[in-house]
Amino acid sequence: MPAVSIEPVQTKAQLKEFVAFPWRVYANDPLWVPPFFRERMQFFSPKHNPFFEHADVQLFLARGRDGQALGTVAAIIDHLHISFHQEQVGFFGHFECVDDAEVARALFTAAANWLSERGMTAMRGPMNMSTNHECGLLVQGFDSPPVVMMTYNPPYYERLVQDAGFSKVMDLYAYILNTDFYQNQVDNLPQKVLESCRKLKEEGKIRIRKASLARFEQELVAAKQVYNSAWQRNWGFVPMTEAEIEHLARGLKRFIDPDLVYFAEDDGRPVGIVVALPDINEVLLRIRPRPGGFLRFLYDGARFLWAKRTRPRLFRWLIMGVVEGYRGRGIDACFYVETARAALAKGYTQCEMSWILETNTMMNRILQRLGGRIYKVYRIYEKPLST
Repeated sequence: MPAVSIEPVQTKAQLKEFVAFPWRVYANDPLWVPPFFRERMQFFSPKHNPFFEHADVQLFLARGRDGQALGTVAAIIDHLHISFHQEQVGFFGHFECVDDAEVARALFTAAANWLSERGMTAMRGPMNMSTNHECGLLVQGFDSPPVVMMTYNPPYYERLVQDAGFSKVMDLYAYILNTDFYQNQVDNLPQKVLESCRKLKEEGKIRIRKASLARFEQELVAAKQVYNSAWQRNWGFVPMTEAEIEHLARGLKRFIDPDLVYFAEDDGRPVGIVVALPDINEVLLRIRPRPGGFLRFLYDGARFLWAKRTRPRLFRWLIMGVVEGYRGRGIDACFYVETARAALAKGYTQCEMSWILETNTMMNRILQRLGGRIYKVYRIYEKPLST
């Protein structure tokens, strides 16, 4: 038998093994944030995840001679990405592996062959499953746990990916800001930000309002109108279907703090949105969910609800977008001011703003002016495929 064998995931038993494998890799890592096992199983289910409506995905398991799992990877063809960007690029994601270059190469070869057989000319990643999900390999900032919806991996993954022939294509930055940077006073924000917000409010044409969970369905309609329009020119952007937006929003509803979600409206029409999330990873780190069946899920869920009573110290600035034609008018400044005011009032001590493309010069400058510093870097890699 070869030292490493690769098998496509085809059965529910194999899928459970695939989903449970990270608990082995991170068994002794106090910074890894375990997810809910049941939620991960549903994420890979076409019945529950609308991403599969426009994508083909094949999961692979690596095994040693003794039959023990040694690694995982997903090969992904996102037909929305192909049609939107007009490029035959496939993706890899959900890469987890023991520290063994042979195992990593075998996994990447299996994913590359599967993509190449289906006409893909390059493989990019990691994407879990696209830029609308968790993405990027952590290459800097291993001294703290990831925040909500951000990736994490051991430092040796960078070596394994590079040894498999991948090259960097883009870096994604995560900024950290301490809310006491402004001595707990919103008025201490940069004067240019405050002045832009003041002028917008004086003009009275654009309304900045807080979201309402009581009107969740209507708010979801407004979010749909803004999302794809505001981000369509970003590198790597893939439009989300209505089903995907609804699926994401309903999943986040349990954790959303409505005081950290704002809309900008022009005569009732949504033209901008900002969504910040409490860092529920802090709660997950305290309870550390484990793989198991429904009873285990109920047990971990109850522990989560109990631990969640303590407010996280950090929130993540997840989404901010303004549709074209309304940029440069102070909407983004008002989003900064209103979110900062709400966060300070509720006792959040830190904010992560992520992720920011390394090529987004304007946004990087703004965050630096706001007092942010890059504390984590996530990298996207790519390699050509032979067809």
